[in-house]
Amino acid sequence: MIGAIVGDIIGSAHEFASTKRLDFPLFERASTFTDDSVLSIAVADCILTGDPYVDAFHRYTKAWPLRSYGTHFRRWVETGSRAAYGSWGNGSAMRVSPVGYAFDDAETVLEEARRSAAVTHDHPEGIKGAQATALAVWMARTGASKDEIRAGIRTRFGYDLERTCDAIRPGYTFCESCQGTVPEAIIAFLDSNDYEQAIRLAISLGGDADTLACITGGIAAAHYGGVPWEIQERALALLAPPLREVLDRFCLRYAVPGV
Repeated sequence: MIGAIVGDIIGSAHEFASTKRLDFPLFERASTFTDDSVLSIAVADCILTGDPYVDAFHRYTKAWPLRSYGTHFRRWVETGSRAAYGSWGNGSAMRVSPVGYAFDDAETVLEEARRSAAVTHDHPEGIKGAQATALAVWMARTGASKDEIRAGIRTRFGYDLERTCDAIRPGYTFCESCQGTVPEAIIAFLDSNDYEQAIRLAISLGGDADTLACITGGIAAAHYGGVPWEIQERALALLAPPLREVLDRFCLRYAVPGV
């Protein structure tokens, strides 16, 4: 959970920069939290309170506007719609990391990931991306090895996880789809040796950097036992206090490393 938020904040300065290197500063003047963090915390709030996802997504987006929401999602909020709009975008995956921490078995994780996605992203690829991300977080949290995570996600969802970041990077471009983001984000985790390297690899692909780093960061923090303290504190200092308060409550309730 914290790993996803920190990944979003680090990735925010690279969202449209097509960064293709690993040696960038982790924090820049432009670093901030985006829709990835806002909606991840909205999901966490729903898990804590039992509020409907649809209500929380509207409420949080209106409270923190201008955070780079996708065009269709923003229109969904502006019109007050409560109906899903068939999205296959990576928004369902970027916000789902709390689900991987809050539930104790794979089938419950998969069902809750589906519920959190289907409010807006009811296309099969939108559901699939959220479920794959949440399951990877859960597997990492519960001690699965990288080989087990790779095999489990590949078998259940059919993603090609045999590639490497070095092979993906040259031809990869900005992509907002789940199917063009989630496998790459998981590979960045699989290729890494620690949390920071995972984030650097995700951003270095040159795609939707904040979302790639958010998805990768959620899995990496679960696997590596949290986010390095110095990185975590610098990132979370940029988070709005009301969002930080919900994040802290969730992490304390579900024993997320780092609080």
